[in-house]
Amino acid sequence: MKAIGFITSLSIEKEDSFIEFEIPKPIPGSQDLLVKIEAVSVNPVDFKIRQNSAKDTILETPKIIGWDAVGIVEAVGDKVSLFKVGDEVFYAGDLTKPGSNAEYQVIDERIVGKKPKSLTVEQSAVMPLTGLTAWEILFDRIRIDREKDKSKTVLIIGGAGGVGSVAIQLAKKVAGLTVIATASRPESIEWCKQQGADFVVNHKNLVEEVRNAGFQQVDFILDFVDVNQYWSAFVELIKPQGHIGSISDPKEDVNLRELKGKSASFHWELMFTRSMFQTNDMIEQHYILNKLSDLLENGTIQSTLKTTLNGLTVENFKKAHQLLESGTTIGKIAIKF
Repeated sequence: MKAIGFITSLSIEKEDSFIEFEIPKPIPGSQDLLVKIEAVSVNPVDFKIRQNSAKDTILETPKIIGWDAVGIVEAVGDKVSLFKVGDEVFYAGDLTKPGSNAEYQVIDERIVGKKPKSLTVEQSAVMPLTGLTAWEILFDRIRIDREKDKSKTVLIIGGAGGVGSVAIQLAKKVAGLTVIATASRPESIEWCKQQGADFVVNHKNLVEEVRNAGFQQVDFILDFVDVNQYWSAFVELIKPQGHIGSISDPKEDVNLRELKGKSASFHWELMFTRSMFQTNDMIEQHYILNKLSDLLENGTIQSTLKTTLNGLTVENFKKAHQLLESGTTIGKIAIKF
C-alpha cells in the first residue's frame, strides 16, 4: 500500500520533510479492523511529532503519523464484535501504532465509531480527535452534570481552534452552559459565534475582558492553548470549587498550590490515554464516537471542517502542516484520498 511519512525531523519547507513509500498492507489482529481510508484530518499533534520524534537521526523505517480517519472496514479480526466488513467508520487512533496517513490502517475496534451517515467523508474525518478530546475534558475529566450544571459558565481558551470549536458546541448545545470563548481576529470571532459562543473575548487582556463581559468569575475553564501563559488569569477567574481543564504542554511548572484557597480542581486531558494504557474503559471511546456521530447526524452539532485538500500526496500533507504551524487556522483541515 501507499503511505506518506518521514525518516527524519525536518522543517516543513524542506524537500524530504515528508516522503511517499510503499509497504505491505497490514493484517488485523484479533480485535482489530482493517480500514481502507477515504479521508483524514491533520491536528497539531501531527506536526509536533513530526518535528520532535526523529531529531538528529534517520529512521530505518519511515514513520507514519495521522490521528483522524474515515474509511470502510475491509477485514476484521476473529474477536471483533462491534463492526462488520463494509461498515463506514471514523476514529482518532492510537499514538503507539502507525497512523492514518496511508491507504490502509489496522485499528482496535474499541476506539472506533460509526461514521455519521449524512456527512461527507471529509466532514466526518475532522471530528474524531477533537470531538473525543472536547467530550472527555467536559464529561469524563471535569464531569459536568448536564442537569445540575445547566447555565453555569465556561471560559474556553482558543475557541476557533479544532478542539475549541467542538468544545463550544458541546458546552452550549449538550451541557447547556453559558459559553465565553477567546478569539482576537474578526474571522475567528465570527467563527466562535457560529459555533454557539454566547460571548467572545480577547485573550490578550483576559481578566479585564471576561469582567467587561459581565462575569467576575467562571465555573469552568478549558485551556486549549497554553496553560503557562494564562495561569495567573485562571487563578483569578476561577470560582471557588471550580474546575480547570487543559490539553496544553506547559514548558514550566504549574503552581497548583495557588488553587488551594478556592478548593479549585485541575484536570489534564489526553485523548490517547485510554488506548496508550489499554485502560479497562477503553471501549468508552467507541461509545463517545457513536454519541458524537448521532449528534452530528441529527444536527445538534456541526462539522468543523474549514479546508479540504484532495489526494494522498506529499504536497498535501506539507501544505496542511504549513497551515497548522502558522497558528492562524480556523476550524479543521481534511485531506480526501
